[in-house]
Amino acid sequence: MAKNDPADIGMPVEDIDTPALLIDLNAFERNVEKMADFTRDAGIRLRCHAKTHKSADIAKYQISQGAVGVCCQKVSEAEALVDGGVMDVLVSNEVIGKKKIDRLSALAKRARVIVCVDDPGNISDLDRAAGAQGIELEVLVEIDVGADRCGVSPGQAAVPLAEKITRAPNLKFAGIQAYQGGAQHIHDYTERRKAIDRAIEYAGDTVARITAAGLSCDTVTGAGTGTYRFEANSGLYNELQCGSYIFMDADYGRIDLDGGTGNAAFENSLFVVTSVMSNARPGMAVCDAGLKAHSVDSGMPLIYDRPGLEYTDASDEHGQINDPGNTLRLGDRIFLVPGHCDPTVNLYDWFVGIRNGVVEVLWPVSARGMCVYHFGPAPK
Repeated sequence: MAKNDPADIGMPVEDIDTPALLIDLNAFERNVEKMADFTRDAGIRLRCHAKTHKSADIAKYQISQGAVGVCCQKVSEAEALVDGGVMDVLVSNEVIGKKKIDRLSALAKRARVIVCVDDPGNISDLDRAAGAQGIELEVLVEIDVGADRCGVSPGQAAVPLAEKITRAPNLKFAGIQAYQGGAQHIHDYTERRKAIDRAIEYAGDTVARITAAGLSCDTVTGAGTGTYRFEANSGLYNELQCGSYIFMDADYGRIDLDGGTGNAAFENSLFVVTSVMSNARPGMAVCDAGLKAHSVDSGMPLIYDRPGLEYTDASDEHGQINDPGNTLRLGDRIFLVPGHCDPTVNLYDWFVGIRNGVVEVLWPVSARGMCVYHFGPAPK
């Protein structure tokens, strides 16, 4: 197989093959430190969401700086992270189907694994698989606090599920997941705050009803980069699931995270570096980062630190750049801030970590793809 490493340790950034996914290590480390300081001062746990980076190396760094563990969205991601040495993983999603549930339970023999449910039949399936592995599996009841996605209705509907988990001999009721994903990218601060106020109300009512039924609700988990301050200050949530804060992206750059001070707490640390491959047309240049190099579901990327240039359109392998001053030359390097960091990361095999213009580290994107299976020997 051809070698696909985009760079070598010690290489100047100008020599990195393009397109490539870069992390500015100085900015990245400051972002990690700021969130770690915030959660420590708030007396709340940080369980970083690994769907942002899909990297065991980054997850272990976050844990070394104070995070209790990570979230992921799929069993295959959890397997890749545990294979990489991450020993505390919440699959912040429902896991359905015998094969996936069996793999989840097998993984729980190697690491702490937690999973979410919103269906009584799924609880029975998890209990069966955990029993077959001889383990106790921790389970959260997911409630829908406004995202209109997964989760039972908040309040009384969660109680029978919590009770069934408690009665299951191979399961442990661990608390509730109350994540309002739809609120993370509401641009207006006041409207975003209102959405989380409702989520907090729903979660509080649910905890009260579970407690009234004689059960202990030890974990209330949720929140993200767009709303973490609200949940942390609620007096109810005791675990945050923030992910994008380590990288930021163009869409988060349009959101007022702090109510008047913009998003000054965190910096752009993730970039797609691309090269100009054509400037044959006046006023326009074409780079080698198109749809297969970054996600545009949240809009086009921003061009970093180059006023007057605008990335305007993308096809499979080309990106069009508006260059009214005809300033770009063939081979010029441009740093793009992706519109949406999570799906952009999923397009790459490697992070290239740079510090002060030099490649310091290469981190594999451990859980890249992972629609079903993790990397390993081919089935016989």
